[in-house]
Amino acid sequence: MSPTLQPVVTIRPAAPEDAAACGAICFEAFSKINAAHGFPCDFPGPEAPIGLLSMLFSNPSVYCVVAESGGRLVGSNCMDERSSIFGIGPITVDPGAQNLGVGRKLMQAALDRAQARGAAGVRLVQAAFHNRSFSLYTRLGFDIREPLACLQGRPLEKHVPGCEVRPAESPDLDACNELSRRVHGFDRGGELSDAIHGGTALVVQRAGRITGYASSLAFFGHATAETNVDLQALIASRESFGGPGLLVPARNSALLRWCLGNGLRVVQPMNLMSQGLYNEPAGAWLPSILF
Repeated sequence: MSPTLQPVVTIRPAAPEDAAACGAICFEAFSKINAAHGFPCDFPGPEAPIGLLSMLFSNPSVYCVVAESGGRLVGSNCMDERSSIFGIGPITVDPGAQNLGVGRKLMQAALDRAQARGAAGVRLVQAAFHNRSFSLYTRLGFDIREPLACLQGRPLEKHVPGCEVRPAESPDLDACNELSRRVHGFDRGGELSDAIHGGTALVVQRAGRITGYASSLAFFGHATAETNVDLQALIASRESFGGPGLLVPARNSALLRWCLGNGLRVVQPMNLMSQGLYNEPAGAWLPSILF
């Protein structure tokens, strides 16, 4: 008896017209794995990932690929290239196309691209309960760098004394980038510039000096600051947080306790993973779902 032939999986660049099918796959994949472990889906409905992937597939600063098998789309992966560190996500595989090596091929395409582009490192955020993705990323050379707690809610404290929070403006970019280089060893100026123009970025000042910023206080936003007080001021300034919530480094116990004591709740545990350059941050910070 001849062995059963596995369907061929091919990887190609994503096109804007792929967004509808890939967004539906993304929603189904997240819905099923999260529900299986008792967690809410990261997306409220299929329209959200379709819109997200439509935007990413059309962005020249984001490298996106899709997987095809048997004449149909079975997955996609995106990688943000706006920094010297590249951020991967979302990566999703059709639940009906498991065990074909789709996820590995999508990841390998991104890692090959990062190497060809000379990225200093690659990072991603992984759902801590998802054993399958954790095993894949570990086999591909990623290391866990930080356990994270995804938090959502309405802060009870609305203002931190001595801190002023305001919308970020283009002239703030240099100070924010310098702060990021002090804390992380690199800046995310491309991402922050886009956020400033999009109207989601914030800065916090103490004594008239910028001591922290956020590209947005949301699942896809990151924040960098000198101290926890600066992050607390940024968090307290918002009524709620976009998407599933903020990602707070769990080892920053003081900040996590402050958040929990101010009305936020844990939605799910996650892990920041990296391959390549990683400097232990020398300040306070919140990663995005990318890193």
